[in-house]
Amino acid sequence: MPGAKTDTIKLNIGPQHPSTHGVLYIKAELDGEIVKNAEPQLGYLHRAIEKLSENRYYHQALPAVDRCDYLCPNLNELVYCMAVEKLAGIKVAERAEYIRVIMAELHRITGHMVWAGSLVNDLGAMFTPLLYSVRDREKLLDLVEKISGSRMFPNYNRFGGVKLDIPEGWLQDVLNYIDIQEKNLVDFRNLVESEIFDVRTKGVAKLTTKQAINFGLTGPLLRATGFDWDLRRDEPYSIYDRFDFNVITEKDGDLRAIYNVRIAEVTESFKIIRQAVKDIPAGPICNKVPSPLRPDKGDCYVRIESSKGELGVYLVSDGSDKPYRLKLRTPSFCNLRAVQELVKDYKLADLIAIVGSIDIVLGDVDR
Repeated sequence: MPGAKTDTIKLNIGPQHPSTHGVLYIKAELDGEIVKNAEPQLGYLHRAIEKLSENRYYHQALPAVDRCDYLCPNLNELVYCMAVEKLAGIKVAERAEYIRVIMAELHRITGHMVWAGSLVNDLGAMFTPLLYSVRDREKLLDLVEKISGSRMFPNYNRFGGVKLDIPEGWLQDVLNYIDIQEKNLVDFRNLVESEIFDVRTKGVAKLTTKQAINFGLTGPLLRATGFDWDLRRDEPYSIYDRFDFNVITEKDGDLRAIYNVRIAEVTESFKIIRQAVKDIPAGPICNKVPSPLRPDKGDCYVRIESSKGELGVYLVSDGSDKPYRLKLRTPSFCNLRAVQELVKDYKLADLIAIVGSIDIVLGDVDR
C-alpha cells in the first residue's frame, strides 16, 4: 500500500551454509526480499598462521602458508619462498623457475574453473557445471601428486628452487592435460551460456574502476572494470617477462564481466604453460641455501598475481633463524571488503551470487 511502512528483517547467513563457500557468517538486513545491509563476520577459520610462523624456522612456515588458499596452494608457497629469497639474497635455479611457472599456472587454471563452476551453482544451475570443474581439478591434482607426492597441499617449493625434479613423461602429461582442458573449456562455456545466465549476471553488482581501486580490489575484479593491470606483466616476477600472453580486461564491471575475464585468462595460462614447457632448460632444480638460514636484519614485501588478485608477503628479519614478522596480504580478505556495498538494494538471491563472484576462500580470509 502507498505510504505503508515495513520493518526490516535481520537474517543470519552462515557460518554453516551451502552458499558461503566455507564458514562465512553474514549478518543481513532485508526489506522484504531486498538486501539493505550485509556485514561479513570473519574469524571462524582463524588459525594464527602469521603468529605461528614467528615461532618456527623459515622452512617450517611453508606448510602453514600452503593452507591459506587451499584451492591454489602452490601460489601461497611461491610468494613466501620469493620473500625469503629476496631477504636472504638467494638465487633461484633456472630450471626451477620454469617449473614454478608451470605449477603456478596449473593452479591458476583450476582456481578459475572451480570458481566458475561454483558461481553457476550459486546461480541455481545445481551441480552439473560444478562437477565439470571438479572433474578437471581431479586431473590436475593427479599431475600435482605425480611431481610433488601430495595432491591437496604440494609443499613443493623450496628456497632456491623446488623439492623434486620433473618425473619422466610429466611435461607431456601437462601438455595432454591442457589439450583436453581447451576442449573442456568450450564444453563448459556452451553448457553455461543461456538467457538465464545473462539475466542473472549482466548489470548485477556493477563496479567502476574508481570504486574498485577505493575498495582495494585486485585481480579479475579490478580488470573486469577495464583497469589494465596484471603483476605478471606490469611488475614481472620470477621469469614471467620471458613469456608472451595477454592481460584480459572487460569494461562493464558486473558479474558477467568478471566471468568473462576469468574464463579468458584460462586460455592465457595455456599459452604460458606451452611456452614454459618448450623452453625449460636442463640443470639443477635447487641452489644451495645456508643452514641454518639467518637472513640479515631487514624487511621486504613481495607480491604476485594469484587467481584471485594480489597475493603479498611482508617479511621482517631480526637476523635470527626465525621470522620476526610474517604478514600475508591475501586477496580474498581484501576483496571481501566490497560485499557490504555491492549487495545493497539487490535481492537475497543476488547476494549469494555476488559473494560467489568475489571468489573467497575462508582459509585465505581468516589465515
